[in-house]
Amino acid sequence: MIERRALLRRIRVWLVVFIICLVLSGLTAFPLVTELHIVHDALTSWAEPVADALPGLMEWIERVRDGLDATDTQYPFVLYGTDWLAFAHLVIAVAFYGPYRDPVRNIWVIEFGMIACAGIIPLALICGPIRGIPLWWSVIDMSFGVFGVIPLLVVRRMIKRLEALDKPPTEEPAPA
Repeated sequence: MIERRALLRRIRVWLVVFIICLVLSGLTAFPLVTELHIVHDALTSWAEPVADALPGLMEWIERVRDGLDATDTQYPFVLYGTDWLAFAHLVIAVAFYGPYRDPVRNIWVIEFGMIACAGIIPLALICGPIRGIPLWWSVIDMSFGVFGVIPLLVVRRMIKRLEALDKPPTEEPAPA
């Protein structure tokens, strides 16, 4: 019973961290224009050594900032798509409350998350070049899937152990 409680507590800690990361990722999709201005301002002031070391990064940030500024000014409804992206992250985070409550019964949510993490890679490799995203940025995007699947793999393994603890021992048949 103590082992079960400790395992359940570890599962829940991992899930809370994962949920927090999903929520933060979603919340950062709302203020994209402001965020790009903050990043640009940082790269032209206190973080200038980073911009000097990575000129491609500075060029990309300026291009994205300019694109978002133009979109926000002329076609703000396009940014509504990123609002939906943010909302999707928040909704997915809520789904992970199911495994928090009952991990064994809701292991499918963990497996769904693992599939979603795997899906990030082909999405970035296919859509990135179509949309003119630099390969190095697509690699950053793919890293979300790689790093996202790690806690889910850990949680899934722990849930399987929890499931094994919950199964009643089977009696061996008596020798004939």
